[in-house]
Amino acid sequence: MQRKFISNLILLILLNLIVKPISIFGIDATVQNRVGAEDYGLYFSLLNLTFLFNIILDVGINNFTTKNIAQYPHIVKRYIGRLLTFRLLLFVVYIFFTLLLALFLGYSERAFKIVYLLIFNQFLVVLIAYFRSHFAGLLMFKTDALISVLDRFLLIFICGYFLFFSAMDFSIETFVWTQTIAYLITFIISLSWLFYKIGIPRFSFHWTFSIAIIKKSAPFALLVLLMMIYTRSDTVLLERLHENGNFEVGIYAQGFRLLDAFYIFGMLFATLLFPLFSKQLKEGESVLPLLKLSSHLLIGGSVFIVLFCVFNGSFILSLIYTNNTDVSIPSFNWLMLTFVWMCFSLVFGTLLTANGSLNTLIKLSFVAILINIALNVYLIPLYGAKGTAISAFCTQFFVAIIQLIVVFRFFKTTINQKQFVQYFLFLIFIFTLFYCSVFITSQGLKFTTQLSGGLILLFVFKLIDLKALITVLKR
Repeated sequence: MQRKFISNLILLILLNLIVKPISIFGIDATVQNRVGAEDYGLYFSLLNLTFLFNIILDVGINNFTTKNIAQYPHIVKRYIGRLLTFRLLLFVVYIFFTLLLALFLGYSERAFKIVYLLIFNQFLVVLIAYFRSHFAGLLMFKTDALISVLDRFLLIFICGYFLFFSAMDFSIETFVWTQTIAYLITFIISLSWLFYKIGIPRFSFHWTFSIAIIKKSAPFALLVLLMMIYTRSDTVLLERLHENGNFEVGIYAQGFRLLDAFYIFGMLFATLLFPLFSKQLKEGESVLPLLKLSSHLLIGGSVFIVLFCVFNGSFILSLIYTNNTDVSIPSFNWLMLTFVWMCFSLVFGTLLTANGSLNTLIKLSFVAILINIALNVYLIPLYGAKGTAISAFCTQFFVAIIQLIVVFRFFKTTINQKQFVQYFLFLIFIFTLFYCSVFITSQGLKFTTQLSGGLILLFVFKLIDLKALITVLKR
């Protein structure tokens, strides 16, 4: 079983490493270059609008499915009909809240046409994830891994054709339609394959069953909803509050795209850490060695990545985009710095979630929303995309520090003097390395110096501990 898990985890990571970067930088960034910052900014703000109430479409159903089917595979056909019917009701609720918010914000007729498609896309994405939860529960890990990237794989070919080979004018609406086609094909394939494996179920609605799932998952669903608000409402506020909102959102998206790419792979750590922390807490083991290892690796690595991006921001953005790279640099730098605090949350927030400290995280998220909205309302009219990036930085900084304090108090631990000196010296040395490398005229030599020097420092200060990492992977 361990060999099967590791082999399929490697397959999942490899598929994501191959397909998702091509999709993000080869397709998504090219679309922005083609349609311009304003049109892409409109799309990006509307996409985040449809993310806000996304949790309504799930309310913990996927976790319920994966866990129960893995334990009781024979129940899969009995429950899938009930859950699919329940999801249709949730979809209606999701549509109501999303369109109500869009009406309140006063979007144009063109924007609403895009919103309708994006709402449908969100529904397809959640259903695909639901089918994947069945494949995972049935231990069909290879199928799950392939379905996880199929929509992106199709998007690369469909959207790539219209971008590079078709003579038709490419618009942001074309991009959204190609997404819909890719999601729809993936939905049909995953649904057909699942029904082939388990048979066609009988559809019915069961009130008691549906309410039981909602009650059980309500705290987690509320936490996800609150986190969506303070992480995804930024661009909605930017588009609405700034006089040139669509353009500013487009500028913001140019910096956010790289942050999002890093965060996707940072989430792989959280995905691994959550079951490990949960098992250790259940069995009464100390989580401190794993906490130390993961925080060193993820946070130390994030500092290295962020400094590389900040010191080479202009060059990196010019490789990806053809327009507005100079004006994107301020927001890009702030967003990159934000990634460090997001990594704190990926470690300490995951530990608190595994510990069942949902009430603490919910209260923290409420405060984070107030801070984020207040900062955005003040900074957006003054600084536009840069102001939104600063708001994101401050919000994530606040969340990370509070989570750190809560973990230290609950688990009765602190950063000892040796660790403090270790981090302090690492920051001084790596910052000095990047600062001095600026004076190297050869771009290739500068990159080589920064990358090799940064990796050496991570090993020298034992932020990458291979021996401890191998021990955890073996477990």
